[in-house]
Amino acid sequence: MIAAAASHATGSAVWADALLRSFAEAGYALTEPPVLQPAEPFLDLSGEDIRKSMYLTTDASGEELCLRPDLTIPVARAYLCSNRAGQPTGYSYLGPVFRYREGCASEFLQAGVESFGRLDRPAADAEMLALALQATQAFGLSDVEIRAGDVALFTTLIDALGLYPVWRRRLIKDFNRKVSLEQDIGRLAVATAATPNEYEGVLAALAGSDRKAALALVTDLMSIAGTSNVGGRTVAEIADRFLEQSTLKAGALPRDALAIIKRFLAIAGDPRAAIAQLRALANDCRLDIGSAIDTLESRVGFMADRGIDIANVRFSTAFGRGLDYYTGFEFEIHAKSSGLEPLVAGGRYDGLLQRLGSGAAIPAVGFSVWVEAFARIGNPAPSGRSS
Repeated sequence: MIAAAASHATGSAVWADALLRSFAEAGYALTEPPVLQPAEPFLDLSGEDIRKSMYLTTDASGEELCLRPDLTIPVARAYLCSNRAGQPTGYSYLGPVFRYREGCASEFLQAGVESFGRLDRPAADAEMLALALQATQAFGLSDVEIRAGDVALFTTLIDALGLYPVWRRRLIKDFNRKVSLEQDIGRLAVATAATPNEYEGVLAALAGSDRKAALALVTDLMSIAGTSNVGGRTVAEIADRFLEQSTLKAGALPRDALAIIKRFLAIAGDPRAAIAQLRALANDCRLDIGSAIDTLESRVGFMADRGIDIANVRFSTAFGRGLDYYTGFEFEIHAKSSGLEPLVAGGRYDGLLQRLGSGAAIPAVGFSVWVEAFARIGNPAPSGRSS
């Protein structure tokens, strides 16, 4: 048993060496961020759900720290602290990450590439996908399937529909959480079909106004009514919850918006066919989403230029990866022989660096390689290719 474990570790090390050579030859220097990281960026940017799987501690000053559950945020923080911050720069990485996974080891290897500061976004997206496919070849695997989407398309659609802010926030936040998104769309259907209540006009007016002003008004009304604290919640917390839930119940959609959202989310298949369907949707419904579609089309063109078989890409407008910081292109690569878990996954996250403290938004895109996922599908050795 010990010999088998040692053999497995040695095999992973050989694969990892092949990966790092591949990334270095593509111009991505190796970086090694600290294992111990501030917990706040992960909780704020990856979604609160990640707390259940993180290993947390607190230092003497009271700061909450964690063993890094992922390497994208640590690499981004290292970039912002470097003398290259704000300039086009790429990094590769390989190291352990720590995350509770029922029935699996909590410490496992993660490799990957992050590209910062490139303004040619569609070309950079295509390069990341090409490097990700190159990574699968370093593991001796070529029979793979690419699953892809673009959260920017969904965001652009929601903006074009002119929804009230509360619904816009809710739907965009839930895009990467398929169960929540389906529930919200179901509630939209009920709300849209519901008989208007006697105070719907007031709620609609609040929903369409500045959120801070509406919240202040509701808070003042509750204070005048003598409400101070209910179930441990403050007046402000109660008012915020009331404002959101009341607006949701008010039916904050035009009658045709729900049908448009459903039609949009049903688009899937070959990327070029999806582009044609998206343009038809924009034309039929008079939606200003042409720029986002143009970006998708440009990305597909760069992918083809890099030799990626577009017919092997399964594009879906409903595809999302469950991380709050993604802002555009998202993808996963799966083995066709065992496609349940992704082998490589990544995407674009243009807003992350600003939320980590950058004075301005910096374009960013990258991917992670799940080294142990390759080992589990039983590839005996890496290929001889390193580029």
